[in-house]
Amino acid sequence: MKINHPHIGRYVIGPDGAPLTLSNLPPAGTTRWVIRRKAEVIYAVRGGLLTIDDACARYRLSLEEFLSWQSMIGQHGVQGLRSTQSKNCHQRTKTATARVPKD
Repeated sequence: MKINHPHIGRYVIGPDGAPLTLSNLPPAGTTRWVIRRKAEVIYAVRGGLLTIDDACARYRLSLEEFLSWQSMIGQHGVQGLRSTQSKNCHQRTKTATARVPKD
């Protein structure tokens, strides 16, 4: 009996330009998130290796957290995933929003 596994043999190009497969993604349950690991998960989802729901379940991420990583890559590139960079950008956004005069 042949069982179809849609992701077996599939790969996407990761953030460093190397092939990224399910087997070389960060381990499920990862709790220490360095830039490279965050980027690998984002690239896996972008390339269709995982769905957003799969990634959130596998890594116990909230949808909000995943989307924030995706947004930071979109705005600032992979280096935007640095935790201090994310905090600084978030703080700048809050400060800019607080300065908007209300009518």
